[in-house]
Amino acid sequence: MARGSKLQLVGGIRPQLRKTAPRKWSKARANEFLRVLAETCNVSEACRRSGLPMTVAYRRRNSDAAFRAQWADAIASSYQRLELALLDRAFKGTEKVIRRRDGSEDRMLEYPNHLGLQLLKLHRGTAVEAISPRAQENIDQAREQLLNKLLRLKR
Repeated sequence: MARGSKLQLVGGIRPQLRKTAPRKWSKARANEFLRVLAETCNVSEACRRSGLPMTVAYRRRNSDAAFRAQWADAIASSYQRLELALLDRAFKGTEKVIRRRDGSEDRMLEYPNHLGLQLLKLHRGTAVEAISPRAQENIDQAREQLLNKLLRLKR
């Protein structure tokens, strides 16, 4: 047995001591996995860099509600960063280098129209709702209903 190996008691018909698996789940590995997942939005990469087998990560997600919530938060965080980067690219464009036959170069900004159109489709409902005067009316109406209910409860 290698130096520094830890033993764990394994139950069963005949309990026995076994070496602890080198890629066993630990809080440190879980934190590294979640950090990389939030950074990359890529489960395979998070598993590779944290040293966790993918099956272990998915099994833990299915069996541990707290880890499942952290996983969802990491994906949401990564998704928001990605969306901001794409919005930035749609608004500011990306630099494109044009090389001519004579060897000279020219630079221009290229705007990905397909990206902008997709983002418009995705957020149209939210934008229309935000600028709609009815949205404020609905808020005022909900506020009034809530105040009336609180007054009834107070009586």
